[in-house]
Amino acid sequence: MNHIIIGNSAAAIGCVEGIRSIERDSDITIISNENFHTYSRPLISYLLEGKTDEKRMLFRGENFYAENNVKTYIGRSALAIDHVAKTVTLDGGDKLSYDRLLVATGSSAFVPPIDGLSNVKHKFTFITLSDALALAKTVGAGSRALIIGGGLIGLKCAEGLHAMGCDITIADMAKNVLPSVLTPEAAALVEKRVLQNGVKLILSNTVTRFDSNAAYLSGGDRVEFDALVVAVGVRPNISLILDAGGATGRGIIINEKCETSLLDVYAAGDCTESVDISSGATKIMALLPNAYMQGECAGINMAGGEKTFDNAIPMNSMGVFGLHMMTAGVYEGDAFALNAKNGYKRLFYKDNLLKGYIMIGDVARAGIYTSLIRERTPLDTIDFDLVKDKPQLMAFSRMERQKKLGGTTA
Repeated sequence: MNHIIIGNSAAAIGCVEGIRSIERDSDITIISNENFHTYSRPLISYLLEGKTDEKRMLFRGENFYAENNVKTYIGRSALAIDHVAKTVTLDGGDKLSYDRLLVATGSSAFVPPIDGLSNVKHKFTFITLSDALALAKTVGAGSRALIIGGGLIGLKCAEGLHAMGCDITIADMAKNVLPSVLTPEAAALVEKRVLQNGVKLILSNTVTRFDSNAAYLSGGDRVEFDALVVAVGVRPNISLILDAGGATGRGIIINEKCETSLLDVYAAGDCTESVDISSGATKIMALLPNAYMQGECAGINMAGGEKTFDNAIPMNSMGVFGLHMMTAGVYEGDAFALNAKNGYKRLFYKDNLLKGYIMIGDVARAGIYTSLIRERTPLDTIDFDLVKDKPQLMAFSRMERQKKLGGTTA
């Protein structure tokens, strides 16, 4: 069997490991348009901070490809898929044949059309290692940085630039930071921590135009900068499947085996649409754990095994200026509230199921809540009153505790 994987991040690595869990001798080829060994994208802000380096950012060891007998085309782009001839065309004209193909092309930064943006000399996005390296070469202590976007990417970029001694302003059209992740009440805690670290926030504002190194905002502010970071979101890279005639929405449409509508073509990761089991909605969930599990599922099926992935949920784990937070699921139904000094917890439950949670500050054992959502555990089968306040395995039956600890699969 000859497998080709387009992509080189979490979903691609999950696919390699899924294939190799079934058999060791098939051909695997990875095509990546980045010039790097597989690395962990969430660590790029820590590179700016000096908390890590390129070697420690590796998602798998330096010998990963050799140990798994993977051929690589690093720094090459896949331009087209012919699903009838079963070939992938690369830049330069090379054509590679496959028996099974995985598309794990991830997403790209969305750069909105803003008047004057094309004339800004030092502008960046912030989702790849190349982005972080380019930004680090341009700014230093005292540099003025304007970040458009107060979401996950924008805040982590701000944290990295703060460690470099930059003067930072964040502008966002939303009323609060992390609008897609936190409630306004929870976001207020994060905003307080951001402001305490000297970062300026301009919310409920949009940038209307640029004039060289100055941005003009809808609220009347004028912000001068030495470097601009556009962090307003990402868009799934779906063109390979779309151009080949495959089914797409906002992302590539897949089933629970990670199969696309094209025969022997699979997809996984940030480029795909998944069913969010906490809400029942189909959506883009650009999350590393989901990407890896989807890739592993695809790899097992590509190698002739049997695997499904049908328990995806939106989930985030991050720290902003030392303030830790975890979120998962959707915020609907009844809510249990617990406030502590510099902390915040909300559990959302409905129809005898935990639907979502927000934890800020103390995030210990949040994984128990994640497990309840992902496994759709009926709340009347556990001691939910205990779990609300203190998540612990003792709230589960003896049989369930054994299953979670790996003692039984019954």
